[in-house]
Amino acid sequence: MFIADLHIHSKYSRATSGRMNLDGISRAAKIKGIDLVGTGDFTHYQWLSELKAYLKPVDYGIYEYKGTHFCLTAEVSNIFSQEGKTRRIHNLIFAPSFEVAEKINRELGKIGNLDADGRPILGMSARDLLVLVMGVSEDCFFVPAHIWTPWFSLFGANSGFDDIYECFGDMTRYIFALETGLSSDPEMNWSWSSLDRFALISNSDAHSPDNLGREANIFDCKLEYSQIIDAIKRKDRGKFLETLEFFPQEGKYHYDGHRDCKICLSPQDSKRCHNICPKCKRSLTIGVMHRVNELADRDLGFRPEDAVPFRHLVPLKEIIAAALGRGVISLEVRKSYENFIEYFGNEFRVLCKISPEDLAKFHPRIAQGILRVREGRVRVHPGYDGVYGKVKIFEAESEEPQQMSLF
Repeated sequence: MFIADLHIHSKYSRATSGRMNLDGISRAAKIKGIDLVGTGDFTHYQWLSELKAYLKPVDYGIYEYKGTHFCLTAEVSNIFSQEGKTRRIHNLIFAPSFEVAEKINRELGKIGNLDADGRPILGMSARDLLVLVMGVSEDCFFVPAHIWTPWFSLFGANSGFDDIYECFGDMTRYIFALETGLSSDPEMNWSWSSLDRFALISNSDAHSPDNLGREANIFDCKLEYSQIIDAIKRKDRGKFLETLEFFPQEGKYHYDGHRDCKICLSPQDSKRCHNICPKCKRSLTIGVMHRVNELADRDLGFRPEDAVPFRHLVPLKEIIAAALGRGVISLEVRKSYENFIEYFGNEFRVLCKISPEDLAKFHPRIAQGILRVREGRVRVHPGYDGVYGKVKIFEAESEEPQQMSLF
């Protein structure tokens, strides 16, 4: 069994930490308990050059650096006009080898500048990108990224589509999986029957080592490219075991709102305001929950028979900070986090596997926080318009914590 975070960015992507190099990524993966990481950004010539120089092949499509396994991935920002509307869609590309990655880069380089950003912006349709990628090799894997975010996604409120076939047409047959993004979880996606045939994967989209693994996937198959891709395509629950998720309310586009005015509204409240900010009278940024509600044809809570399970997690540093009443970046939280990792091995072991009794022996208050998260006994103030939501793990001592219910 292994944990995979298949969508991250390198230091060559805009607004990304300089520590997102191979050493920084590998070190963070070990601390988190991640066995396989997508390289991100193979379209950038400097990053690809570093990957070729330092990654050692260990199996088909899988490489290794200092004990961490990698597969070749990239994210492309497609900006194009279709049906009289400007579309902005991000897509993930998985390549089985450096040879295939280089061929993709040569073709994309004819269309746009790949050197400006690790996530290149290309003036071509998402369908044409898919045609190009599969024309290079049908062993490639193509996944629309964070499909609900308002600004740059397949179904986003501001530039997306109402149906996947509108975007990809006949090439939809090559789409087997969708990335849910931080502001939605599988349960939200299950409320729309049009998505039933697609596997749902979850990844961190990390721009810094600390965010690696904030969402991830768990597999029980050989750590080999074709087996992993096949497990996803088939939604093979014997091999694709589950996804690890943010509480979606914590995502920074879950609810509607207007950041400048500090206005956060549920979809129902936004509709009552005609999607206009009640403070400045400008348009609200329509969030993920609103958009899901628009397209859903089932009640929340429906579960398809072949659905891959999931669980919600909160990063360990956030739990420690809540338990200690300190800031996440405080020295006390950092030292406690390091002590947990040193004693128990890695973060995912702490969050998912270590028994309540062993956790309590190490630190009772932090153990209580971890158990509350495991049981879903948290409250979340929803994120909106680029502002992350806030998880409340500990209620006032006089209150009995309740199961989170924001829907």
